[in-house]
Amino acid sequence: MAETPNPTTPDSSATSASGVPEQSASSGHEPRRTRDGGPGRRGRPPRGPRGDAARGNADDMVEKVVFVNRSSKVVKGGRRFHFSALIVVGDRKGKVGYGFGKANEVADAIRKGNEQARRAMVDVHLKGATIPHAVVGRYGGGEVLLRPASPGTGVIAGGSVRAVIEAAGIRDVLTKSLGSANAVNVVKATLEGLQQLRPRDEIYRVRGLSTKAVSSAAAPVNEPAPAVGGGA
Repeated sequence: MAETPNPTTPDSSATSASGVPEQSASSGHEPRRTRDGGPGRRGRPPRGPRGDAARGNADDMVEKVVFVNRSSKVVKGGRRFHFSALIVVGDRKGKVGYGFGKANEVADAIRKGNEQARRAMVDVHLKGATIPHAVVGRYGGGEVLLRPASPGTGVIAGGSVRAVIEAAGIRDVLTKSLGSANAVNVVKATLEGLQQLRPRDEIYRVRGLSTKAVSSAAAPVNEPAPAVGGGA
């Protein structure tokens, strides 16, 4: 004997007007939501910030990878690689530093170099967008000449010197590498030169002079013009 369907029992195969099966109200399941209330992505929370913001270093620091070196060691099972990275970090406001990280992976070497550079940052005296005077920095076989430039000149520098100059916040400068092309020595020579920079007031104070006295001494003296033509 065939059973009559109970009209009070909800039909699980009911569909909506668009033809999509409707979810039963008695099932108790709700669409997955993220922490902020939005629709979930396979039940996973939304992705957080990446890069410096994810590491808690969301600041104005500029990180530049100058050089990455790979060395290998032959062992019984094959070759074992090691990496070293030269990193320059600055705030583009007169503070810059470098670090040299070593690790078995490139990412770890860069991270170590970044941490060393942040701990070794030094202050650099600037004059607007350029440097106050010409200077030569030397370290080992590296020798770098730095000269101030007029506004709009830009950074005239090679790769290693440019990384340090831009991280320090210098926008107009003329440079020339006169010694070794080794990236580490060039970066150290550039930083050595930048640390030699001094503002005019500090130089006058060390010499025991005042800016007013020097300005008056440097002013041209108007001498009377010699008389033309004449004698009795």
